[in-house]
Amino acid sequence: MSAAVGEPLLRFMDVHTYYGPLHVLKGVSYDIHEGEIVSLLGGNASGKSTTMKTILGLVRPAPGTVTFRGEEIHALRTSDIVRRGIAPVPEARRVFPRMTVLENLEMGRYTRRREPGWEAELDRVFGLFPVLKERRSQLAGTMSGGEQQMLAIGRALMAAPKLLCMDEPSMGLSPGYVEQVFDIIKTINQQGTTVFVVEQNVNMALSIANRGYVLQMGEVVLAGTAKELLESPLIQKAYLGTA
Repeated sequence: MSAAVGEPLLRFMDVHTYYGPLHVLKGVSYDIHEGEIVSLLGGNASGKSTTMKTILGLVRPAPGTVTFRGEEIHALRTSDIVRRGIAPVPEARRVFPRMTVLENLEMGRYTRRREPGWEAELDRVFGLFPVLKERRSQLAGTMSGGEQQMLAIGRALMAAPKLLCMDEPSMGLSPGYVEQVFDIIKTINQQGTTVFVVEQNVNMALSIANRGYVLQMGEVVLAGTAKELLESPLIQKAYLGTA
């Protein structure tokens, strides 16, 4: 995993977002560099999910800019953002329950369906998640929560993204599956995919991250390396219960 040097892969610059009169993100700035795992930490209603929606074009900055590989993307449609190399793993998984595992994976390739590489990406996903290969004909809605999370990650990887954006990947999972999912995130990163992960499980998120940001009430209140954040009194008191 690389150090934070050079031009960022993704850059948030002084982003403000609103839901009607509600001011959610208040001048937020992030840099994510190629090869990194970056964690975004914070409690409920801190602005974490709004950050993800803004990256994906579901919420527009007003004002502020979002650039990816040097190009402004905040005014693009979500499908165009995905085509440029950003893939989401949404909160609560959101697989297509009445479609098979294989059909869900095919949907992950939809924006790049006319490009070669389908078999290579499918082989990569099945290598990471053997259970998906075994159950390729099973309806996604009949799988366990942990298996659905693996499917959601696999579906995102089918687009061969440069940046994987993960929203609360540990939500609703048993401790065993949480560890498994975070091990897989680390492997995906080692294979060359940059990862931006929104997470409330601070210990797990920082155990795999290079760097992190802490959001409170729509503002970045802390940023640093994973080690620096774990040693921060704010993190220890607010999130780890060890002042």
